[in-house]
Amino acid sequence: MDTTPTAARNAGALEANRSFYEPMWRDATLVEPWRFNTWPLAAALADAAASRLEVAPGLRPRLPVEGTHFVDLSAAAAAKLRARGALAIQGSITSLPLPGARYDLVAAVDIVEHVADDDKAFAELARVCAPGGALLVAVPLHPSRWTPFDDFVGHCRRYKPDGLVALLQRHGFTVESSAAYGMQSRSSRLLDFGMYWLTHHRERAMRLYNRIIMPFGLRLQKKLELRAGMLDATRVDEVLLVCRKASTA
Repeated sequence: MDTTPTAARNAGALEANRSFYEPMWRDATLVEPWRFNTWPLAAALADAAASRLEVAPGLRPRLPVEGTHFVDLSAAAAAKLRARGALAIQGSITSLPLPGARYDLVAAVDIVEHVADDDKAFAELARVCAPGGALLVAVPLHPSRWTPFDDFVGHCRRYKPDGLVALLQRHGFTVESSAAYGMQSRSSRLLDFGMYWLTHHRERAMRLYNRIIMPFGLRLQKKLELRAGMLDATRVDEVLLVCRKASTA
């Protein structure tokens, strides 16, 4: 059992993610949201939302860039998003520098698994989401499928499907629909190769990633198959959820 104080674990996780992703976003280019398989869903949700927020997208936003508010730990990512017409500021998911109940659509894709205190992260997502608003969230599943890649990219956990649904419910969210999701390679050798190059030859690795690996991965994406409620996640490594915040009486 981890007896490290929560504040210390939060600070450690923040610094670990900052040190990994700040150089990455400094050297990377923005990938347009329409290039991801999440785009038809994200665009439809955005069209129905008067105000929208995406938390910690780095340079891989899923919501339309122009007119969307973004909060990211990375100064480099925030600056590049602003250059494209976004309303981007620096900040942490566990302490969003934003007013409550403001956004009709909130997105947090591949982020809460990086946070030591994910309960606080979901509390902040719930705080800024307007009553009746939508939450688009994606996380990795099944602690038993932990790999060295999870350690390398700064994951704090993988979620048990039932525990994830219960966590969302505690913060006022109901799962409306879900889909299998993720771009991580299933080849352990390929992951080990990528981890080695990012660790020992970061500049060359980032050029290769931006010019070849990322475009190739985007081409291999499968169309999202949304299902009502929480899908059977037995064979799913990562899930994308559309959740709805309870409306006030």
